[in-house]
Amino acid sequence: MTTLSFYELQQIHIVSGMGLDPFSWYKQMRTTDPVSVDEQNRLCELFRYEEVRALLADPLLFSSRGMLTGVEEGEEAERGSIMAIDPPRHNKLRALVAQAFTPRAIAKLTDTIRGIVNELLDASTTSGTLDVIRDLSLPLAMRVISRTLGVPLTQQADFERWIADAIGTSPEKAVAAWEALEGYMHGLLAQKRKEREDDLISTLLDAEVDGELLSDREIVGFCVLLLGTGFEPVQYFIGNLFLCLDEHPAARAQLWADPSLIPGTHEEVLRFRPVIHRIPRRVTRDTEICGKPLKAGYWVFAWLASANRDEEQWSNPEVFDIQRSPNPHLGSGSGIHTCLGAPLARLEAKIALEQIIERFKDVQRIQEAPLQFITSYHFHGLQHLPVRVYKR
Repeated sequence: MTTLSFYELQQIHIVSGMGLDPFSWYKQMRTTDPVSVDEQNRLCELFRYEEVRALLADPLLFSSRGMLTGVEEGEEAERGSIMAIDPPRHNKLRALVAQAFTPRAIAKLTDTIRGIVNELLDASTTSGTLDVIRDLSLPLAMRVISRTLGVPLTQQADFERWIADAIGTSPEKAVAAWEALEGYMHGLLAQKRKEREDDLISTLLDAEVDGELLSDREIVGFCVLLLGTGFEPVQYFIGNLFLCLDEHPAARAQLWADPSLIPGTHEEVLRFRPVIHRIPRRVTRDTEICGKPLKAGYWVFAWLASANRDEEQWSNPEVFDIQRSPNPHLGSGSGIHTCLGAPLARLEAKIALEQIIERFKDVQRIQEAPLQFITSYHFHGLQHLPVRVYKR
């Protein structure tokens, strides 16, 4: 039997506790123990690109059920809907909600996002400074995903707290946060049933899979997942983007001189300093990885951020290169659970960066302000990122 609980296993190498440079440890593990097996605790950790990608490509052998709670059976196993459901049900549900995240659907939000970005910059840069997280990426991400789903912003402070607790390292706070989010969404569904609106929640209320309407639990799971993934990772992605540009002034100068490099910059940030550093999976039947046996029931932690700097996959992996091509990173995941909202996150980051480049000749981090990282098992992002902005 596993000596440690799922939550206790996650406390081994908590991502947010590694500070600014967890990558040195990743490199050490790739060199000395790339497929690391803890027999006593029935845990395997993967650090190389090839093994991580292979795991993500095989959802039947490496299950997502229970990845948010550690519970494999019952309603708790599927908390988070498609994020914690395996095929074939997963594929049908994802195809349904993916309609809201097609390139055409997302492109329609361009003007809205640009308007929000400019409004936020107008309000926050008059003093010559900007907190990239609190003044820009957090309110931007929350307003965009709330609009897409049809969730009113009146409880934004509650959403921020609930989502932060849900991804945090306190099991008690995580459970309470899930219950609060789900309770709120059940109430919102009741309102939408009375009066449909032009939003994703209303669409899901009328959607069918195999001739049947979705259950309230499935719709709530969608909403909680999309609210969380459309908000939390996006704000940290934009923060990590500006942190990378501050750490690499030559790349920043290159980008300011040629804004057409913005898409490539985004992909390199997702490789070099991703938000999601590891993801858990559960082994469904006895197998082996690189000759090391794993029994059914073992947990596997796939270290995406380590795979993204694997020397066997990348040329000069420790170099931040905004013109890197090709760039098949795993910063948005891979396989059937590739981040559904990644295209929306890219659009928000693209427009934010375009408007900042247009307005300011340079942006530099205020070095006196210490870097404070969020508390999370799997996410790596900043609580604040104050910068000075220099108007053109």
